[in-house]
Amino acid sequence: MTIGTQMQQAIAGMQSASATMKTFSLETDNKQAKSDFTQIGEQLDSALDMLKGRQKYIQKQEPQYK
Repeated sequence: MTIGTQMQQAIAGMQSASATMKTFSLETDNKQAKSDFTQIGEQLDSALDMLKGRQKYIQKQEPQYK
């Protein structure tokens, strides 16, 4: 498995986790849980942005990983 494939899998996993946290936030009536799930979703989105940036860097440096 190439670095590009591994990175894409990591990104897909992070996107899934973020979406799950946002869904949990919408589905709960507990204010603390809603806040926690929202915060976790935002943190995952931030990490996702970093991974996407890293993926672009890898693709520029190593075109065979596309």
